Amino acid sequence: MTLSLEWIDEREGGAGPKEEQWMELLEKLLVVAGRKEEVTKGIVTLTLTDDEGIRELNRQYRGLDKPTDVLSFSLLERDEPDIHYDDEYEASEEGAEEWKDEDKAADPFADLLGDIIISVPRAEAQAEEYGHSFERELGFLFVHGFLHLIGYDHGDEEQEKEMFAKQEEVLKEAGLTR
Repeated sequence: MTLSLEWIDEREGGAGPKEEQWMELLEKLLVVAGRKEEVTKGIVTLTLTDDEGIRELNRQYRGLDKPTDVLSFSLLERDEPDIHYDDEYEASEEGAEEWKDEDKAADPFADLLGDIIISVPRAEAQAEEYGHSFERELGFLFVHGFLHLIGYDHGDEEQEKEMFAKQEEVLKEAGLTR
């Protein structure tokens, strides 16, 4: 398995041709960030949503009843992720030969790094506010979310400097400068 990106567009009207181009860019950023952080395998799920969708998640999971730009839900933060799944995902005797890693056979979530949710309208507004391209803002939010998935945080000034420097390195390498 390699490092891969799966995506969902929850916005009304869904994805179109421009979103396909975004995914190419975000896959590139995932490869660059993964290489820099020595993350070589796993699945990142990206959900594109609107302000109302992210507001609801922010309220539900963080207790903040307001929209935000990006949310990350890592499956690496705990020894045992708080995810439940049905027995139907476990290998049966018939399909047991399909599983190469028996430890992962009973856990369909073993390769998931986590979820990143981005509010597209918020990214558009911030790009305009900061005076750079939408692609640069989308990339910034995505890399920010990815770094959170693998354990980075910005709870204090030192952590923030480290995390934001890593984000800028990835964006620069991908050609997304201000």
